[in-house]
Amino acid sequence: MTTRLGTLHYVIDHIYGALMHRTRITPPFFSRGWGGPNLELLERMAKQLFPMYLEGHNCPPPPLVRPVWRTVWETKTARLREGVFQTPCDDELTAALPPESRTARVAWLVPKDVPPQKMSCVVHLAELVAMLYAGMPCLVAYVILIYGIADNVLAFPFYGRRRPFLQRGARLLCVSDLLLLGRATIEESRSLIHWLDVEEGFGKMGVCGLSMGGVHASMVGSLHPTPVATLPFLSPHSAVVAFCEGILKYGTAWEALREELAAQKITMTLDEVRERMRTVLSLTDVTRFPVPKNPEAVIFVAATDDGYIPKHSVLELQKAWPGSEVRWVRGGHVSSFILHNDEFRKAIVDGLDRVDWKESW
Repeated sequence: MTTRLGTLHYVIDHIYGALMHRTRITPPFFSRGWGGPNLELLERMAKQLFPMYLEGHNCPPPPLVRPVWRTVWETKTARLREGVFQTPCDDELTAALPPESRTARVAWLVPKDVPPQKMSCVVHLAELVAMLYAGMPCLVAYVILIYGIADNVLAFPFYGRRRPFLQRGARLLCVSDLLLLGRATIEESRSLIHWLDVEEGFGKMGVCGLSMGGVHASMVGSLHPTPVATLPFLSPHSAVVAFCEGILKYGTAWEALREELAAQKITMTLDEVRERMRTVLSLTDVTRFPVPKNPEAVIFVAATDDGYIPKHSVLELQKAWPGSEVRWVRGGHVSSFILHNDEFRKAIVDGLDRVDWKESW
């Protein structure tokens, strides 16, 4: 029975993937190519940063942001506010972002009548599952209301109200957009955590995310200068796995990428194009990032029958971060998101429990 259920979950992923990625309902990823100068900029920046990581240097401290807030609703026990702030990326990266993506948007759900010094706070990196209002994920809301954990839901660049005008839905137009999205998300998350820590005075901090959000949560936890609980859910160690090995490879515009290279007088087979994609997306390999300050507070939640994320990918990152924990849930990528919210919530609570309260408190 267990094997049959595992197969069913895997099949559900592939049926969903076929509808989303093999039909003409939505355009494929990267239909406008590699990204030209933007891709060159991001590759250059990554090549400057990785040697620092390998030599053990700390990532520069994040700039402090000050979001502007407005109250959306409040009850006797909780308050939801929406905030905006300009992305703290440097001038080159900000110029590379589409105008619609340069303003960060965050939803802050916090229990009332509890001093921040006595409260934990988690930054939740949101893709399609959290769009600031009714889209606040039940995962987060439940954690806050039941366990008294404040939460900031940060919307990705290129998604929701930060989506570029020419982009349809979630389908990024260029390969460089994926790297830009990641770099901006990392800088915005680190700055937001810094603000919550220094200005608001929360007693302990964490960062979580699901799927692509989980990859970025791993990066943020790795690069943040102070210990934070790091909680990646249903996420790979690299975008290579998602776009070159998992179901998303069927939703990638390989022919358009090959044709762009041909226009530059670079002749490649489709297999060679896929290999070039692997090289580019290796910049997202989290195993090349530093081990987080508190690896015992890293909890991965992974699915046994995930059609998008193979098991080996999760285990590679666990191996790179000794002391981290992997928790397995029975299901696929789609079904686990629906069925296993309790496990995600428990990981958030347990991860935060493994972070010490600030010494000042």
